[in-house]
Amino acid sequence: MTSKPTVESLGIDAAALSWQRSGDGEGAIEVAFAGGPDGPAGEWVLMRVAGDPAERILVYDRHEWECFLDGVRKGEFDDALG
Repeated sequence: MTSKPTVESLGIDAAALSWQRSGDGEGAIEVAFAGGPDGPAGEWVLMRVAGDPAERILVYDRHEWECFLDGVRKGEFDDALG
């Protein structure tokens, strides 16, 4: 199993991206789409939590992102709402 890439290993400047927010304030989820140095735009999906003091960014490839969205559309995460 190979390790997941990081923003740094992909050479992506996170500060230069256009981030979309799920809401306002700390704790909002932010998502941005980026290409790697040799890949197409939108090849990678980056996710972070606004206000995270560690400024962690999760990296997903397009296939992982599409699988996640498919699960959301099918209600696979509805039980997580409580």
